[in-house]
Amino acid sequence: MLSARSLFQEILDNDESFRLFCSIAASGEAQGGWENGRIAALVPDSRRLLAPKIARHGADEDKHGRIFHALLRKRGLEPVEVPHETDYTMLLERHGIGLAHEKLRADEPLTEQDIITYLAHSRVTEQRAADQMDMLRKYFGHHPEVGRAVKMISNDEDNHLAYCHEELLRFAYAGHGRAIQRTLRECALVEIGVYRDVSLAVMEHMGRILRWSPTKARTLAAGIHGLHGFERVGGWRRMVSLKMPQRRDALGGPATSAPEFA
Repeated sequence: MLSARSLFQEILDNDESFRLFCSIAASGEAQGGWENGRIAALVPDSRRLLAPKIARHGADEDKHGRIFHALLRKRGLEPVEVPHETDYTMLLERHGIGLAHEKLRADEPLTEQDIITYLAHSRVTEQRAADQMDMLRKYFGHHPEVGRAVKMISNDEDNHLAYCHEELLRFAYAGHGRAIQRTLRECALVEIGVYRDVSLAVMEHMGRILRWSPTKARTLAAGIHGLHGFERVGGWRRMVSLKMPQRRDALGGPATSAPEFA
């Protein structure tokens, strides 16, 4: 029976598909680490207290990238070049979601609206990441090869999501509520389209590697389109709601290390 669990197991069991999966994941995490590092360096004076949390966010993303590279090394595999059509973070940036890299490469301080844009973008994308890692943790949290990595990354993603909720609510209480909701909605509606396109591209590459039948490929594509339809109708709303998290000050301390994946 075709399921998320059986699909990932198939990817995990094949070196070439596993190599592509880890390469895509590591690339996205590395870009996220760079973006957060630059944002932390450019935080306006009025929000300097946020800088250590943003830097912690970036350090976690860098750590995740190292974890995926370590998983490759354990199999004696090298990363592969990430196909452009599977580069989720790059495609979001090209669609105008988040802060433009041109802005982040400059040395001009960001504005408060820029920080809201960053947090709203993170609120949406961290929801996606947390959902994905929760699924992987459910099915592969005790897997001898990837279980520890999955649990560590999943915990970090939950922290990132909690941090986004808490900091956006601080801005909302300071009078930025309408701007936050507008930005969240714009981000979510673009993200669900990018996620659909990237998912289709990834499955196409995996299908070639794993030699899926046309029927299986069509079934998976239909499932991806079905999810997008659900999200387009109203599922996107889960990505824009805000509530005070149980994990308060989730990024208030130093990043946790992962020496076993060094």
